[in-house]
Amino acid sequence: MNTNITLSTCFIAVDDHDKALEFYRDILGLEVRQDVGFEGMRWVTVGSPSQPDVNIVLEPPAANPNASPADKQAMAELLAKGMLRGVLFATDDVDATFEHIRAAGGEVLQEPIDQPYGVRDCAFRDPAGNLLRFNQPKR
Repeated sequence: MNTNITLSTCFIAVDDHDKALEFYRDILGLEVRQDVGFEGMRWVTVGSPSQPDVNIVLEPPAANPNASPADKQAMAELLAKGMLRGVLFATDDVDATFEHIRAAGGEVLQEPIDQPYGVRDCAFRDPAGNLLRFNQPKR
């Protein structure tokens, strides 16, 4: 196979777009790329200015049109418990990133530590309960 496959879009479940934007835009510094109404819902994408080709869609659990009402309720409950998969962000200074997010009121799950698999990382929960890890290669 001789194709070049790259990541273009990923999704983070959120229960409140405004709270999510306060976190991802105002605290993490991601830029808002789209914030529009779409089929009775809100389509919001953010991304790092240093990665213009990678978008993150902030999506409510009910956004899947193929999900049954029971599935949508189950997703909302898992999100509320912080049980959905996490997201990993890279940073060039995990300690400074940690201090910035903590000072802004981020919910700390793990202070920066050196991991045996070659990174220094820390962890937070976003306003919806998603696990967010921030890491950098060990120096």
